[in-house]
Amino acid sequence: MSEIAAVQPSAAEPNRIAEGVPRIGTPSGAANVIPGRAPSFFFLAVVSIVSLASDIATKYWAEKNLDGYPGIKEIWPGHIAFILARNRGGAWGLLQSTNENVRRPFFLLVSAAAIAFIVTLYRKLTQEQKALAWGLPLVLGGALGNVFDRIRYGQVIDFIDFHVTLQGSFWEQKGWAGEHHWPTFNVADIAICVGVSLMAIDMFTSKRSKLSATQPGPSDPADPSAPATPSPPEPAVPIPTEPSPEPTVGDAPPADTLMASAAEPTDTKS
Repeated sequence: MSEIAAVQPSAAEPNRIAEGVPRIGTPSGAANVIPGRAPSFFFLAVVSIVSLASDIATKYWAEKNLDGYPGIKEIWPGHIAFILARNRGGAWGLLQSTNENVRRPFFLLVSAAAIAFIVTLYRKLTQEQKALAWGLPLVLGGALGNVFDRIRYGQVIDFIDFHVTLQGSFWEQKGWAGEHHWPTFNVADIAICVGVSLMAIDMFTSKRSKLSATQPGPSDPADPSAPATPSPPEPAVPIPTEPSPEPTVGDAPPADTLMASAAEPTDTKS
């Protein structure tokens, strides 16, 4: 019994491949990278809080410094200026004239749904999705900044005014000559736009990597650590040979010739 127990492997010993059995190499087009852990929620909280704090601080500064005369501060003359504005609607003044009893609950519900979606999507990230790991916290921080304004004021504070002046005959012919203003925005809007751009980058790059993985090329590199897989032996193909002709009676030498050659003495002298 003791000899039998010594021969049997223990349950804790891992299964091993028998000696001399070749390992199967990595299939062509398969990914060699094992997905790592998802980004931590600590990173999500830090980036979101920094975005939210930056938005609240800049809006507080705008309320204190742009609410009185002259109410405008040129940063880049002819292009960027700070001017205080209060937006009751959404982006580009969406639902600006809608009743407050409809507009405020609508934007609060949309913001809550967006925040829940961001947190749920962040839980499914992998370590390779760097762009999305940065984009989602930025969008979350920007959304929280605008929600904070709607809860406190019932409107969003904007103060960044981007504008450009087009002059010349070319723009006059096109009907675009004059001064053009982009809708006033804030730091929360900047964080949301940057975050959405990073999300789009992650979406396109992930699609491209999936296509390249499903359509491997002939020059895909093999795994150098894996031993070469022996090719199966080719089946032996019999080579056809022509049969030798059977001797006929006419081809045999005469009997007297054979007896004469046997009777001749052999010369043993060198």
